[in-house]
Amino acid sequence: MQIRASHERGHANHGWLDSYHSFSFAHYYDPDWMGYSVLRVINEDVIAPAQGFGMHSHDNMEIITYIMQGNLAHKDSLGNVEVIKQGHVQRMTAGTGIRHSEFNGSDTEPVHLLQIWIMPNQQNLPPSYEDKFFTDAQKLNQWCLLASENGENDSLTVHQDMALYAAKLSEQKQLEYALKEGRCAYLQLVSGCMEINRKQLDAGDAAMFDSVQTVQIKATDNAEILLFDLPKL
Repeated sequence: MQIRASHERGHANHGWLDSYHSFSFAHYYDPDWMGYSVLRVINEDVIAPAQGFGMHSHDNMEIITYIMQGNLAHKDSLGNVEVIKQGHVQRMTAGTGIRHSEFNGSDTEPVHLLQIWIMPNQQNLPPSYEDKFFTDAQKLNQWCLLASENGENDSLTVHQDMALYAAKLSEQKQLEYALKEGRCAYLQLVSGCMEINRKQLDAGDAAMFDSVQTVQIKATDNAEILLFDLPKL
């Protein structure tokens, strides 16, 4: 198990945007942290009220937005106009090119989110968009599939051989995940604190696994976690 401690991440505070980078991004560069398997970006962003990213473009990337708190107003060049809230997960396939804007939909409260980039298994796909709402009950003390290559179990469809799960654990609850041959896993602790294979992790920390094993998780407080099941490259 390799740990990526929260305080070791890249950090940029622009006033309207406070952002932590798990991997090299924008002006933060660390050759030891360029991504993990096909996972290229995890940015933890807090956007100030009525602020945000103006219209900008992406291509050839699968972009997932996980809302932790608040409302995010989204517009894109495909004609989608949405406000995504806590519990919503958004997926964009940038493909040949997509333009979008993201603004805090509140004039008084910040929006707190994770922006995740996955490298696609095909280049120059047609751009597409979807978002889904997942209840707390779906995640409570169990794995909830948020995104997968084939959109299994009504999850978002991502153009890559990966699966993204979420779980919200009550204090002292335990959960396991069996990692299979040829797979690796990246676990991001969204909130709270927990033990992973008896190692204490706090909010913002991450753990990586690259061998066949069963990952054992125990919440030492109410906690929320994302788990990426990824191909071992």
